[in-house]
Amino acid sequence: MTPHIDLNCDLGEGAGQDALLMPLISSANIACGGHAGDEAAMRETVRLAKMSWVSVGAHPGFEDRENFGRKEIVLPPEEIYALVKRQVGALKKIVDARDVALTHVKPHGALYNLAARDPIVAKAVAEAVRDSGRYLVLYALAGSELVKAGIDAGLHVAREVFADRVYQADGSLMPRNLPGALHEAEEVMVGQVLDMVERGMVETREGFEIAVQADTVCLHGDGPHAVRFAKALRQALKDAGVQVKPCLG
Repeated sequence: MTPHIDLNCDLGEGAGQDALLMPLISSANIACGGHAGDEAAMRETVRLAKMSWVSVGAHPGFEDRENFGRKEIVLPPEEIYALVKRQVGALKKIVDARDVALTHVKPHGALYNLAARDPIVAKAVAEAVRDSGRYLVLYALAGSELVKAGIDAGLHVAREVFADRVYQADGSLMPRNLPGALHEAEEVMVGQVLDMVERGMVETREGFEIAVQADTVCLHGDGPHAVRFAKALRQALKDAGVQVKPCLG
């Protein structure tokens, strides 16, 4: 069987590169009006995805535009459930009107990181996704509490790894606000992805390797190197004989 991987990207966030990135990926995570985006941005991003035959997913986050959803907010689980359900529903209305399938959900920023380590938050997120549609694939950090919660909720879970983020010894991502948290060199980014996809290993900031399971790779759409990184990664995967295709439940 030919090895394969999904390439996903967070889009509809106002970075201005969506049209260039869309043909290079297989799945788009579209901001749903919480941390970024609005109805017009969602409509346009869905249009771009449909043109490129890219799978469309919801990208809900804390409703905190000032901090772009990257600041953790303490909320009771019922409020986390409600915000995820609300934001997924907002995008679902748009895709339904345009005869496009909603395929997956990936939490954004601080909500994603919190759900990765907190089982109560993870359960609220997973149940909101399940109740939005049992067919939806939940994108979750490989090895995290959100993976466990998604499986417990009866969802198909895509274990996610990151192309441009530095990993820590426990498998978590180095916080973005720390120096060196993002890979800036193209060859380092490509090498990290190939190691995760082909060998199931990633080198941590401490200098040793840990095991990871990779179903989908995230390319951030708001970085200055996003388009160049995406082109380089697609070529490297092609050269390695790895097929790029979406994760479908």
